Amino acid sequence: MYLGLDLGTSGLRALLTNDQGQSVASADHAYSTAHPHAGWSEQDPQLWIAACKKVLNDLRDTAPEALAQLKGIGISGHMHGAVLLDKALKPLRPCILWNDTRSHAEAAQLDAHENVRTLSGNIVFPGFTAPKLVWVKANEPDIFEKTAHILLPKDFLRLYLTGELRAEISDAAGTSWLDQSTRRWSNALLKVGQISENQLPELVEGSAPAGSLRDNLCADWGIGQEVMVVGGGADNAAAACGAGVLQEGQGFVSLGTSGVILVGRNAFAPQPETAVHTFCHAVPDRWYQMGVTLAATDSLNWLSKIAGMPPSKLTRELGAQLKPPSTIQFLPYLSGERTPINDSHIRGSFVGLDIAHDRADMTHAVLQGVTFALRQCLEALRATGATIDDLLAIGGGAQSGYWLQMLATAFNLPINVPEKGEFGAALGAARLAICGVTGREPEMVMAPPDIAETVLPDPQLSAAYNSAYEKFIKIYPAVRAVQ
Repeated sequence: MYLGLDLGTSGLRALLTNDQGQSVASADHAYSTAHPHAGWSEQDPQLWIAACKKVLNDLRDTAPEALAQLKGIGISGHMHGAVLLDKALKPLRPCILWNDTRSHAEAAQLDAHENVRTLSGNIVFPGFTAPKLVWVKANEPDIFEKTAHILLPKDFLRLYLTGELRAEISDAAGTSWLDQSTRRWSNALLKVGQISENQLPELVEGSAPAGSLRDNLCADWGIGQEVMVVGGGADNAAAACGAGVLQEGQGFVSLGTSGVILVGRNAFAPQPETAVHTFCHAVPDRWYQMGVTLAATDSLNWLSKIAGMPPSKLTRELGAQLKPPSTIQFLPYLSGERTPINDSHIRGSFVGLDIAHDRADMTHAVLQGVTFALRQCLEALRATGATIDDLLAIGGGAQSGYWLQMLATAFNLPINVPEKGEFGAALGAARLAICGVTGREPEMVMAPPDIAETVLPDPQLSAAYNSAYEKFIKIYPAVRAVQ
């Protein structure tokens, strides 16, 4: 048996699989995020440990015989977080998360240094790890002085499981400290980022051994043999492993808290000026590129709270057949935006509201705004030379057939809907563990899911959505000028 742990922003998912990657049992536990100031987003790392204990105890209670056969664990986690530890390996402050924008000035300073983009492969975004440490040095100098170790979120969870300090390459690629061409920490980037390599863990690939489950935890969970814990992967890299997106021509669109279009790349070919993220993959000698809009289902959830109605009910009000594009334009920049505008200060807007518009019109506009923001990501990816002929749809928002019709039509691309089952980051983490323990090649383990349906563009609406998109991309500069 193999275990995939997916450390998400809102909760931890545990998936137990057999050696073919087929789901045997699962458990989930939610936790909260603190927002002590505007633009801040933090979590107490002990919440992750408590969640891990809860889901493993649940698996021990519900599937004890399967858990007793555990051979390997892979961990996926949200990227860019800064977990600062003292010499005793105790957290010095809450983790600063990926969607925290306090270090926007520090990010701009780092980004302006010569060769930073060339070595790291990316613009230094405010959400990345390196500017967070520069912010801590300037604003919390006592904590900075005590910082003996810097971990990414999933690697703190690994520390609990194994007692080992390790970092994994696909996650490290989002720090702005990694030379992605060599897949090693860069002395030049560390110097610019004002930290020492002694503060960072040893690097391992996603399927490489990174420690063993501690004996006391094996005993607590009824496991009688050694359990390998592999490097694992950053959340989107692990999701790509779960979806079978490993190489050129493969890709997915994810409608989660944030929206992502990710494509596999066989070589390191960054174009940071497009604001596309280029990261090392969780499998050796592979990379991936992605465009990110920060508020995808977050935008729908925001409207849901205001309307006092669940998101699923809001989308059902739209009916089954895709409607023409709305005359309302929604900019989904509720938490700033990444690809392609890289603006942590911009905020969301409705443009074109009429007294005749109702709740369903606003729901349609929100879906449309996120769709158009994702199309901007798609166009940015194409500008890097990425091949995109179709996309696999994953994430909670992909449960809406209406939204999928809109995506296919606005992108003018087929959208493939997988068969129901596991194919996300938790499965990807488990698959990395399978590769690590058995030595099997990733291509043999990480197959794409079976496709239940292919959603094709609506030829009668494609031109109208293209016209509406052209109007959408003109709105940001005007709104930015008055915000």
